[in-house]
Amino acid sequence: MGHLDHAALGWLTPALSYVMACIGAALGLRCTVRALATTGRSRRNWLVTAASAIGTGIWTMHFVAMLGFGVAGTDIRYDVPLTLLSLLVAMVVVCAGVFAVGYGRDRGRALLVGGLTTGLGVASMHYLGMAAVRLHGDVTYDPLLVGLSVLIAVVAATAALWAALNIKSPVAVTIASLIMGAAVSSMHYTGMFAVGVRVTPSAVALPGATAMQFIFPLAVGLGSYLFLTSAFVALSPTAGERAASASAQRPVQSAAPQPRS
Repeated sequence: MGHLDHAALGWLTPALSYVMACIGAALGLRCTVRALATTGRSRRNWLVTAASAIGTGIWTMHFVAMLGFGVAGTDIRYDVPLTLLSLLVAMVVVCAGVFAVGYGRDRGRALLVGGLTTGLGVASMHYLGMAAVRLHGDVTYDPLLVGLSVLIAVVAATAALWAALNIKSPVAVTIASLIMGAAVSSMHYTGMFAVGVRVTPSAVALPGATAMQFIFPLAVGLGSYLFLTSAFVALSPTAGERAASASAQRPVQSAAPQPRS
């Protein structure tokens, strides 16, 4: 079995991946809170933004962490189409879960459906991303740890959606985001500890792109999207602020003149 290193770059990749997971969770929660305070097209737009933030944060967390992944005795490459598919799956499935909560009439049922859907989507993204790994050898998985990682993903997703439904204050959202970032990172590393590799030395060039050729630039781009969207959400007025502004700008109705006696 080849020796697996999950932090070849030290604490940089685990810490940075945790930060990206927290930012995605915080942005997704804030957008969902905004969505639940609106109706119509505005609700839909906020929910789409929430789903893209959560999906992007989770995907970026996974592949930033993968920058520190190494196996002794073999190089590592990534299949580009499969890697992009994992991003698409993260976006689509998280979107389905967020919309289930945003439009569900029975909040309890919507929470269960949304949490299960989103959690399975997160797990699917993770293992699709792992399926994109190319190396000289055979990859195996510990079924017990795989099952545990999927369970963590479902519980974390359900907790995130519950927080979106029940937590309103910015301080509470921040605390919930830190917890969610830890949960998502735990799911990732549980899944990674389930991996075993039997290295088969070979001089044949591996197909695909290196992490620095493909994963790093894409992660930087998606990370920039998260930061810019965070700034937009922070500067965008809430529904209450817009209502207060509209009320302040409404002209005061002058009193009707009283008839003279």
